[in-house]
Amino acid sequence: MPKSQLLKLSCIAAAVVLSVACNKASAPAAGAGAKKGGGEVPVTIAKVTQKDVPVEIQIIGNVEAYATITIKAQAGGELMKVHFQEGDYVRKGDVLFTIDPRPLQAQLSQVEANLARDLALEAQAEANLAKNIAQEQYVRGQSGRYDRLFQQGIVSKDQSEQLRTNADALASGVNADRAAIQSAKAATVAGRAAVDNVRLQLAYTTIRAPLDGRTGNLNVKQGNIVSANSTDLIAINQVQPIYVTFSVPEAQLAPVRNYMNSGKLQVVATPQEEGATPQTGILTFVDNAVDVSTGTIKMKGTFPNSDRKLWPGQFVRVVLRLTMQRNALVVPNQAVQTSQDGAYVYVVKENQTVESRPVVTGSRLDQELVIDKGLEAGESVVTEGHLRLAPGMRVQQRDARGGKKGGKGPGEERKDAGPGVQKKGAD
Repeated sequence: MPKSQLLKLSCIAAAVVLSVACNKASAPAAGAGAKKGGGEVPVTIAKVTQKDVPVEIQIIGNVEAYATITIKAQAGGELMKVHFQEGDYVRKGDVLFTIDPRPLQAQLSQVEANLARDLALEAQAEANLAKNIAQEQYVRGQSGRYDRLFQQGIVSKDQSEQLRTNADALASGVNADRAAIQSAKAATVAGRAAVDNVRLQLAYTTIRAPLDGRTGNLNVKQGNIVSANSTDLIAINQVQPIYVTFSVPEAQLAPVRNYMNSGKLQVVATPQEEGATPQTGILTFVDNAVDVSTGTIKMKGTFPNSDRKLWPGQFVRVVLRLTMQRNALVVPNQAVQTSQDGAYVYVVKENQTVESRPVVTGSRLDQELVIDKGLEAGESVVTEGHLRLAPGMRVQQRDARGGKKGGKGPGEERKDAGPGVQKKGAD
């Protein structure tokens, strides 16, 4: 190969090597410039706040009537009158039904007449007793005088013994009169019991409400014949107060019992329809055994239900409040992310870079989550924009409309965007 061609190839090779070296030297500078100028990620930021947070157990329960009474007829006869409408609220003592009282009224007149007769016989027996006692005393006195006269030889022995015999006979009559009086008194007691029994049966013909409550379906209509102690007329549910029954996991039994020793526990029940008003009651019952089939224990809360919003059989959302956690650290729910290593949050540092920090979460309260460990009050955490973040990246806070904070609007002075937000110039 000619010497001139070798020289030309050497020059070309040198130029290629120099070009590659220049490209390698300029690549880091270009990358650094790109990272420095355009690496800010728009995010939404919230502060770690401190507040008192209730410690609660949330479950589903159902409403149960405080008491349910089934009204039965205790006297037979025609159902003459129904004094209410099905579904009405009734008060204790209100008249509900009237059963035909006329047969029992006639029976009452009869037993009252029998009682009057027995009282008259008792009075007659007592009068006979008084008469016979007086006669016995007179004859007994005469017998004593004749005995003395017989001893003096003035009267015969027959006369003396005759008076003594008459006195003994009258004494036996007095004993018979006392027995007759006892029999008459027993008959009088039986007569009074018969009168009381018929009066009680007559009172059963007017059926009154045994408690305050709401009536249900009427099983027997007016005009039908009812039998004593066999016909169910209606059921009444007491709804003021009212129970809410629910079951909690057996693992929560020990905390519930511990907090119950410190005072009454509050129960809040909310019907499941939209816009329902929560009702507040008190935990009043804990069952004496855990249900082995479900691993739960039954509990009841008692509610005044003054506005009658809770209905027997209704399903409700139940919150059993155990205690208050004072000065707890809370963040929005969406600030906490989950990875294979557990829960973590992105913390915004003073230089507007983010740090991934593991946290220990506690109870949940509506849209907030308690942080038991890992954060301090006043720190800023990312609530939206996690997908584009990595530890060490710079962030820019965006407002509620999705734009960046810190800009200058028309006719306005630029305002500070708050702690943890980088200020931008107006260029």
